[in-house]
Amino acid sequence: MASQEIQEMLGVSRTRAYQITNSKSFPDPVAVLSVGRIWQTEDVERWIKAHRPDLQDSEG
Repeated sequence: MASQEIQEMLGVSRTRAYQITNSKSFPDPVAVLSVGRIWQTEDVERWIKAHRPDLQDSEG
């Protein structure tokens, strides 16, 4: 998952997404490519569940 996708999932600006993904609580990226950092989808979803529960899907 790229930072653009995280930005869209969180519904925040690019600047805010950068701040969030650089916070100590956010998971470390699994890769750093020339196009940017890449995270495991599961790690990001787990972080959202813990830190932004209002954004979770209601699939249950």
